Amino acid sequence: MIGFDLETTSADPWDARIVTASIEPEGQVGTTWLADPGVPIPDGAAAVHGITTAHAQSHGRSARDVVAEVAQSLNAQWQSGSAIVIYNAPYDLRVLTEEMRRHDLGPLSIGPVLDPLVLWRHAEKYRKGKKTLGDAVTRFGVEMGTAHESAADAQAAVGVLRGLDSLVSWATWTPPIALEQQRQWNEAWASGLADWIRRQGGDWESVDGAWPLAGPARRAEKFD
Repeated sequence: MIGFDLETTSADPWDARIVTASIEPEGQVGTTWLADPGVPIPDGAAAVHGITTAHAQSHGRSARDVVAEVAQSLNAQWQSGSAIVIYNAPYDLRVLTEEMRRHDLGPLSIGPVLDPLVLWRHAEKYRKGKKTLGDAVTRFGVEMGTAHESAADAQAAVGVLRGLDSLVSWATWTPPIALEQQRQWNEAWASGLADWIRRQGGDWESVDGAWPLAGPARRAEKFD
């Protein structure tokens, strides 16, 4: 299993710039990139992941180089037959695809993805409360490093997926089945959420059921 996570400048995946990215193979030394995103890092985002504009400018590499290397590394893993574990995949993959577009790096060819958030929402759909990564590590007893550091979050995502073993038989899935099953489960979750919001008189049309890539309506809960 290989975990992937981004820390960024914004909760909006269409506008967010990458600050750090981590690819963490289970049981091996991973890779983390620090980018100068080319825009100021808002105080709210810096308060979450701890990286200020000044630090990114002083120590980060060019955003284009980082985005290119991250995409190349993911593609290499996919081409080798590996699945990438991403908690709330639509956010991270949309951020990366938009960064690639922004830097004229071409499209991202997305390979097999396992999203513990989708699996958990399906397996315990009636469990009250949020289902952030922090909630997930508590629920499944996963040891975690510093929250909202991309390496720690990527490792934790893999741990949560392992914790879901007893609830979801994901390990038996072929890549096509994994794609279709998660897509269906995410659509069902989004439909239920939209129905609930509509009954409350809220903005149900903002709910996005697209997976594994966020659609234009999505406003991810990255900083919750």
